[in-house]
Amino acid sequence: LLRRFTRGFVKQIAVLLGLIAGTLVAIPFGVIDLTPVLDADVIGFPAPFHFGAPQFRLAAILSLCVVMVVSMTESTADMLALGEIVGRPADERTIAAGLRADTLGSALSPLFNGFMCSAFAQNIGLVAMTRIRSRFVVATGGGFLVLLGLCPMAASLIAVVPRPVLGGAGVVLFGSVAASGIQTLVRAGLDKDDNVLIVAVSLAVGIIPITAPHFYHAFPRTARIVLDSGISAGCVAAVLLNLVFHHLGRRRGAEETSRPMDAGEEIAAAHRAGAGVVPERDPAMP
Repeated sequence: LLRRFTRGFVKQIAVLLGLIAGTLVAIPFGVIDLTPVLDADVIGFPAPFHFGAPQFRLAAILSLCVVMVVSMTESTADMLALGEIVGRPADERTIAAGLRADTLGSALSPLFNGFMCSAFAQNIGLVAMTRIRSRFVVATGGGFLVLLGLCPMAASLIAVVPRPVLGGAGVVLFGSVAASGIQTLVRAGLDKDDNVLIVAVSLAVGIIPITAPHFYHAFPRTARIVLDSGISAGCVAAVLLNLVFHHLGRRRGAEETSRPMDAGEEIAAAHRAGAGVVPERDPAMP
């Protein structure tokens, strides 16, 4: 309703106002507990290594490496979706810089008793709704998060937002991410049967862990770290199928279509261009 009947700044913060309104409505139903807010300190600093000194074990290191690959896969997908939303497709350099930021945060987070860092698709949906694309706004938001991290009372106040209220906002935010993914698929050459098969199988593999959480219960625990995540499993399937269909053992016809012109063909094409004849271009050529 706020998005439909308001304008300007109020329209841009419709999601935030919706969260506030949903929380206020939930108060009479007794689903909000303000005790953590009242017991929290106004100012607090996280104690480094609160749970003890770090321990280095090979099995745990290998497992966390796999988990980190899954996290990086999710972050890559989020960066690609964000690039489509803001009209600046994420290239290799942008993705590499984003993954460096994620891994740097993941390296520092355990020092202060936190988990590894990962991008959140909810925020990408928020960008799609508000159309705010400024990096300065993002940096300012990061500053507020730092201040909230130093104020346990404020952090506890945010934590009391009921999960159904967050779910209501998530319907729109995650839907926006899905819409950006559909926009990307539209340009993926789905007029070719091979690409349709790649998309179909990848989507199915990605949906399996969500619809059947115990589908891979007989697999080794290390393999389940990847397979139990729909994003990582679907990504692995898409990459492998793309390699099989488009890179390994390329068809001879495709190679002949994309081969460069020899000297005679270049001269003939130049004569046609000089005579006002535009040479036909194979749409399959790069």
